Amino acid sequence: MPSAIRKINVIGHQHPDTDSICAAISYAYLKNQKGDGITYQARRAGNLNRETAFVLKHFGFEEPRLITSVTPQLKDADIQYTVGIGKETSLYAAWTLMRELKMDTLYITDEQSNLLGLIAIKDIASANMDIFDTAILGDSRTSYINVLDTLSATMVCGDPEGIIDGGKILVGTTPEALGTKLEEGDIILVTNLEATQRYAIEHGAKCLIICCDVRPSDEIVALAQEKGCSIIATPYDTYAAAQLVCMSAPVRAHMLPADKIIAFSRNTSVEDAQKTMAKTRHRFYPVLDDAGHYMGSVTSINLLEPSKKHVILVDHNERSQAVEGIEEAEVVEIIDHHRIGAVETSGPVMFRNMPVGCTCTILFDLFDEQNVEIPANIAGLMLSAILSDTLAFRSPTCTQKDVRAGIALAVMAGIDIDSYADEMFEAGADLTGRSAEDVFNQDFKVFSRGPVRFGVGQGSYLTEKSRLAAEDLLGPYLETAAEKEKLPLLFYLFTDIKTKTSDVLIFGTDGEEIVERAFGVAAEAGKAVLPGVVSRKKQVVPPLMATIQGLIKEREE
Repeated sequence: MPSAIRKINVIGHQHPDTDSICAAISYAYLKNQKGDGITYQARRAGNLNRETAFVLKHFGFEEPRLITSVTPQLKDADIQYTVGIGKETSLYAAWTLMRELKMDTLYITDEQSNLLGLIAIKDIASANMDIFDTAILGDSRTSYINVLDTLSATMVCGDPEGIIDGGKILVGTTPEALGTKLEEGDIILVTNLEATQRYAIEHGAKCLIICCDVRPSDEIVALAQEKGCSIIATPYDTYAAAQLVCMSAPVRAHMLPADKIIAFSRNTSVEDAQKTMAKTRHRFYPVLDDAGHYMGSVTSINLLEPSKKHVILVDHNERSQAVEGIEEAEVVEIIDHHRIGAVETSGPVMFRNMPVGCTCTILFDLFDEQNVEIPANIAGLMLSAILSDTLAFRSPTCTQKDVRAGIALAVMAGIDIDSYADEMFEAGADLTGRSAEDVFNQDFKVFSRGPVRFGVGQGSYLTEKSRLAAEDLLGPYLETAAEKEKLPLLFYLFTDIKTKTSDVLIFGTDGEEIVERAFGVAAEAGKAVLPGVVSRKKQVVPPLMATIQGLIKEREE
């Protein structure tokens, strides 16, 4: 396995059942015992049903995090991780940083990394070229610290923590040059001519910037202190200082505010980001973390070759049952007990497929083969999955391997199988406060082969009362479900565990005829009774698939 892999998601099918969830958690635990430097994380591809929720709570597990897609996201791309700059950063400091980082855009953030805005090199160039904006420092309330930093200057007198709160910038070569231009609160760039310095201070200058590193006389300093005028000494000549001083303004004065910026979440899909970039054509786009904080930026070039997500599939191997985007992910393993379907991989993978009643039965063998002890709580999960999938060993899909694994796991977990199974199935059958959609999705799968595509759902019940209540709830919902899932045919089984009989509700064109042909029973008003039928995988899907294929062939002839 490539050393670059750091995380692999272990995922069951959509509309997850107990086996799908318990297998994901159990296999992630087993894989994490290897110590190969990779973190294996169980994920769920849909909402939990009540049976599974009962199982997790019973054995002290939190439900796995939801994953709705494994398409590449920005966090899988080459994000340029850069720290945001503060809003008081000077234009000069921002320009210097851009040169160092070889970037033409920087993002402004607060102390909590919230995005405040962006500054681009064109914004700095625009500010630098606006030679008539002599009030920029006062209008933007520039700090003296910014001026000192930009001009490599020292504070001769005044408060370096102070703020320039007004005035304009003037160059004063002589008192006559200042003339009537000087107003109270102005900032004056002067040379070593003491007469000009004195004139500026006496006529209300707020700050003197003395160029060429000239040190003012004690008399001038005393006068400045008396009049409340700051003095700054810079090594730059008057021309350079005049060019640079406006670059002391804070970036907030020229930034594009956050509400006008197109930003992406790190969880945004690469495809969606590329579509947005194609429409807007900016160069850099900020990326925010899960808490909405700025973390870096991306360009269209960064999205050309994102890393694929690495996944292990459990309890399914068909594209129609897999999480969205599976064709864009790197499937590294498949552990399943169903027929081999249509998930394609880019290379050879470890594919463990066995004709048993439950995925966790296969995992039981894998724990043994890898000499890893099964903890009591993991054993409880695996037992629950086996009991659920085999209807407590009553299903025709149940094998002796399932029974042996179940009994051994019950001992490890300290569980009485009969009483626990009844409790688990009753929890799953409870309809209190549940919607038809919720019940429908607790165990529903789509099956396809060539032109044939249909869905089969199933619920298991211990009492006739709970089974009939579920039928009454779901019957009116089947049409909505078929439309939502875009299915021409839909079947839903209500299985009585103790009598080993299933009622099937039917929706779709020719549905009743298909059920009658497939099972040799009478169907009426969208319903049929299937004695001895409890297994969707073994007793329902194969005859339905064969019958529909046969019907299509007859009509083509």
